[in-house]
Amino acid sequence: MPPASPELISPRSPRVSAARRLARRNFRGKERLFLAEGPQAVREAAAYGGDTLVELFATLDAAERYADIIGEARDAGARVHIADEQVIADISTTVTPQGLVGICRFLDTPFEEILAARPQLVAVLANVRDPGNAGTVLRCADAAGAEAVVLTDASVDLYNPKAVRASVGSLFHLPVAVGVPVERAVAGLKDTGVRILAADGAGAHDLDEELDKGTMGGPTAWVFGNEAWGLPEETRALSDAVVRVPIHGKAESLNLATAAAVCLYASARAQRASGGCRSVTDS
Repeated sequence: MPPASPELISPRSPRVSAARRLARRNFRGKERLFLAEGPQAVREAAAYGGDTLVELFATLDAAERYADIIGEARDAGARVHIADEQVIADISTTVTPQGLVGICRFLDTPFEEILAARPQLVAVLANVRDPGNAGTVLRCADAAGAEAVVLTDASVDLYNPKAVRASVGSLFHLPVAVGVPVERAVAGLKDTGVRILAADGAGAHDLDEELDKGTMGGPTAWVFGNEAWGLPEETRALSDAVVRVPIHGKAESLNLATAAAVCLYASARAQRASGGCRSVTDS
């Protein structure tokens, strides 16, 4: 149970200062630690196991409201600090903090381990720079049942606070490899029998037509490009097919996360259909 009154932790406390520095990429990389804000992210971090959740800062109100999460964090071995709201505001990277900020160890997976698991559905983020988009695509991949996400070496930091928040806990659900050159990512996946599909609004292949032809039931990796300029020609050339999401209305295009959701769910449905690479009873 949380204490009756908050432990007064000064914003100048070494623990608070160390946590606040994790908002900066260079400190995250040096310490191999990142911030997980809000009840959903903290709960998933605690459930991940091992020593992933290192510390948890919580206001007294949040500790009472989320007593179950506080208990799970302590059971996971995390050091829990009950702090006043100013301390939480100093650590948090959001305008309206939710009262819980966890410090977690990096949990990215070596690319070789992802290949060894022979994934059936993968999202590859090539030169994706917006952290909100990266986190949202990760969430979409998780929801669609993908086994892995790969961020290329030119993509945003996986542990950017905005990316972590946008993943809404999905960061803790599936393997993610980071810093992989796109050529290596594509070559490695092809070697394991995965078909590479590049998502591009000007693609020669229509997603609906690919579904109708029954070509999407096998192991697949979708490559998604930069929000502003998409995929360069050299990356498209590495793929087995360049596929566009059809626009049936008057919209000029789809944003990255929306297009990724459509593509990943199309593959997930095809793979779970009769003749696909997964049973329709798979979850």
